[in-house]
Amino acid sequence: MYDWVVLWDWVMIAARWLHVITAIAWIGSSFYFIALDLGLHRDRNLASGADGEEWQVHGGGFYHIQKYLVAPEAMPDHLIWFKWESYATWLSGFAMLVLVYYLGAELYLIDPTVMDLSVWQAVAISMASLAFGWIVYNAICKIFVNANQTLVMLALFVVLVGMSWFYTQVFSGRAALLHLGAFTASIMSGNVFFIIMPNQRIVVADLKAGRKPDPKYGKIAKQRSMHNNYLTLPVIFLMLSNHYPLVFATEWNWAIASLVFLMGVTIRHWFNTRHARKGNPHWTWAVTALLFLAIAWLSTAPMRTMPEPEAQLRGDALRYAAAPGFAEVVGIVQGRCSMCHAAEPSWDGLHWPPKGVVLETESEIAHQAARIVMQAGLTHAMPPGNRSFMEPEERARIVEWFRAAGGDPV
Repeated sequence: MYDWVVLWDWVMIAARWLHVITAIAWIGSSFYFIALDLGLHRDRNLASGADGEEWQVHGGGFYHIQKYLVAPEAMPDHLIWFKWESYATWLSGFAMLVLVYYLGAELYLIDPTVMDLSVWQAVAISMASLAFGWIVYNAICKIFVNANQTLVMLALFVVLVGMSWFYTQVFSGRAALLHLGAFTASIMSGNVFFIIMPNQRIVVADLKAGRKPDPKYGKIAKQRSMHNNYLTLPVIFLMLSNHYPLVFATEWNWAIASLVFLMGVTIRHWFNTRHARKGNPHWTWAVTALLFLAIAWLSTAPMRTMPEPEAQLRGDALRYAAAPGFAEVVGIVQGRCSMCHAAEPSWDGLHWPPKGVVLETESEIAHQAARIVMQAGLTHAMPPGNRSFMEPEERARIVEWFRAAGGDPV
């Protein structure tokens, strides 16, 4: 049975690796094109009729780049469309959402102390919220299509703050912030799939038919690209947040997530202003530092406490707790692991349990069965450097217990 545990972990590794690779590709191209557009020299009369140009050097060669507001007089034979980076990032991210939070809903998605949901209810709320995000955002953009774009961003920020609070009232802290990142990333991918690409296809079709394209399509696409530019950094933070209990497992996690969006705006404003050669707004770094300090202060609020062990045992945890050898495993884990993985760790320098994993009670150990067997049974990843001197026989006992329970992380 534990062979399936290893295989499942490699499936997770492959999906995560794919997601990181495609995200790097999308974010890199997005940042580059925004910087390029802002940095174009538009004070030159170009014979080609282009809107602006830029000379760049990279990789031992020089590049002469020109941008057309609509299109050149003649369409090139080969036109590169930047879309699959976005699509692959969202699809691989949704696959991770399914693998980790849907199939592992009882461990990662549902927290009975927050809201006692069934698995299907939690998954339904998750999927519906992602669709809701795109519908509301798209409506805001259409309502304020001719308004100052700052107003659009303020309206979007209100929605994001509301969703930050909503998710923390429904899911576990870890899942809440991850979902807020997925919520925002879905808006960004929706911009590419539903707005940017269709508008560009309309322009290309008009050119091929000999019609003059309407410049509004390019204007709308640029607006959505700029929104994506400002949302990117908060999404990265939220996707990494599940590694840090100081972010997701605090009383004010929803406020922390909201402030992260403001930090993303201040950081991107500095870069965008610099790229556009409109000054050097150092004040943005001061504001960013203050926001970060505010987040650090909020994170010191009391960590969410676990309910009584008896109330926690549910689903697969019951099976692991009833398996032969569980009492011995509890003794091993409490003796070798709980000095770090405790609500108040006794290990010097640790103030919170690593990754928010607490292994003090039978209930907590039963719920973390798959992690324990992978980290301390099948591999020697834990304890780090075997600082608590876990014996090979103890690791074997953990594997035997997991096998006896018919352990399957799915």
